[in-house]
Amino acid sequence: MAKFWRIPRRLWPRLLKRYLPQRLLGRSILIIVLPVVLMQGAVTWAFFEAHWQTVTRQLSEGLASDVAWDLASYEASPTPVTLAQIAERAERTQSLSIVLQPGADMPVGRRDSLLPQFDDALRQALGDRLETDYWVDTTRYPAYVDIRVKASDGVFRIIAPRDRAFPARGYTFVIWLTGATLLLTTIALLFIRNQVRAIERLAEAADAFGRGVEAPTFKPHGAREVRQAATAFIAMKERIQRHIDQRTALLASVSHDLRTPLTRLKLELALSKPSRQVAAMKRDLDEMEHMIDEYLAFARGQGGEAVEWVGLRGLIDEVSEGAERAGAQVHVTADPSLAASVRPNAFKRALSNLVMNAAVHGEHVTVFARVGANGGVEILIDDDGPGIPPDRYEEAFKPFSRLDESRNQNLKGVGLGLAIARDVARGHGGDVTLDKSPLGGLRAVVRLPG
Repeated sequence: MAKFWRIPRRLWPRLLKRYLPQRLLGRSILIIVLPVVLMQGAVTWAFFEAHWQTVTRQLSEGLASDVAWDLASYEASPTPVTLAQIAERAERTQSLSIVLQPGADMPVGRRDSLLPQFDDALRQALGDRLETDYWVDTTRYPAYVDIRVKASDGVFRIIAPRDRAFPARGYTFVIWLTGATLLLTTIALLFIRNQVRAIERLAEAADAFGRGVEAPTFKPHGAREVRQAATAFIAMKERIQRHIDQRTALLASVSHDLRTPLTRLKLELALSKPSRQVAAMKRDLDEMEHMIDEYLAFARGQGGEAVEWVGLRGLIDEVSEGAERAGAQVHVTADPSLAASVRPNAFKRALSNLVMNAAVHGEHVTVFARVGANGGVEILIDDDGPGIPPDRYEEAFKPFSRLDESRNQNLKGVGLGLAIARDVARGHGGDVTLDKSPLGGLRAVVRLPG
């Protein structure tokens, strides 16, 4: 049974990863608090073991010796005069209050305090010095100890101050130690929280930049290493932004240069006499123009478009109208209040690629928008077309990848629709995945963060 419950050594790292804090703040707190708690426990244990119990034993032995001496003095001459003398002397020199209860019986039962080991020290000391029955109560009076001792003609009742049996200042040491530990730990946690907050702001700024959102209030602060990382991030962000601006300007020039000769060719063909060759050339020019548009859309990415809070139902309806004009039956289910922070034109282009792709390969298309499991937004686009084998889902997202067989019906496409859609979704911090559709075809799932 013991071997059955024994945890293999290889599982310990996995268990530690599961139960240890996952965030930097939690781990920093654990790194500071755990040694402090262990140190305080060790110091407290050493204090109790090496000092408090030793002092308690010595005090208990002294009190037991006084009780035994007072009882022996009375038993040597059990008269009222002797009792009065013993009581007066005990109160003056021993801080003890002694009375005799003639004919009384010894109490029964045992009453222990919260720390019974100290009661045991007093009982052991009394047992070592008395040859008669005794009884101890340390709980009835907060500042006193009640001791009963069997005498020849009754019961000796002795009320002793608690500090005669136990060290009264021991708790003060523990309280001061605990208070100082809590104070220092709180100060350390405040400093740690400031350092962790600097790292969190850097992570938030990096995430915002990845989604194309500006963080104008972000400034490097915190420890030197954190400031160096933040400064490097700002420099990297500026380099990437310059590269994007240069690429956008270059693509604008390329677009203009390419469209000018295409326009001249289309004009010349429009002025030519109608013929089969002219019609074929017009189709080639239309296909070339469509290919250039897709190439430029893929290369341009999301450009410098600003992020806006947009209602998704309007975008979906607008995209669905284009699919319906292509001959597909589109059914949209989306809450009008559902909205997301997106770049409207770029996100509309991504949705259009997915919906038109579904409309080309199927007769019935459904678009369902809902709140995601993690608080974001999910848009499910289903069609009843031939679908794609699951092992080729990722291949479909590769640029210029045109799957053959049954889904290669879009002769004008160049294999960039899904790639553009995924690039736009990931640029918003989300993703696009493919799955089997309940309609029998392909399902495209667009996920956006909350």
